[in-house]
Amino acid sequence: MTGPGATALIVETTADEECPLEFLGESADIVYFISFAHSERYGAGHPLAKAAGLLKRRLGVDLKPLLTYADARAESSEEERALEAMWQEAAPLAECARRAAEAIEGTPELRELTADFPELPERLRELAAMADWAAERGARVRLTYVL
Repeated sequence: MTGPGATALIVETTADEECPLEFLGESADIVYFISFAHSERYGAGHPLAKAAGLLKRRLGVDLKPLLTYADARAESSEEERALEAMWQEAAPLAECARRAAEAIEGTPELRELTADFPELPERLRELAAMADWAAERGARVRLTYVL
């Protein structure tokens, strides 16, 4: 699905079994979205940053679970500790991803801001399904990315 060097979101769980769900397309759109959502608080003017601001402030979507992520490649013991700190409860992540997808599809302004990332709502729904799967097993999840 992703070739060498491709930008991708990696979803890990603490479940005893491998999650049977996966992204059905490139997950780069989520990586871009969460990156710009993170930078939105610093005044980033990118359309994805504006979309994140609208989701948070006008629509009341708590994006914190989506913003709990790290680079998958730890190059120091400090980065490895940071990676371990990224594990989170699965249910809030599922709810966050689902609400964001629904809001993007149901809000004309958000559809316009995310027009260059047309698969974002579908990828968010797939992420929600993975997190739901983990939650049903009492497992935690961790979001990391590769660029």
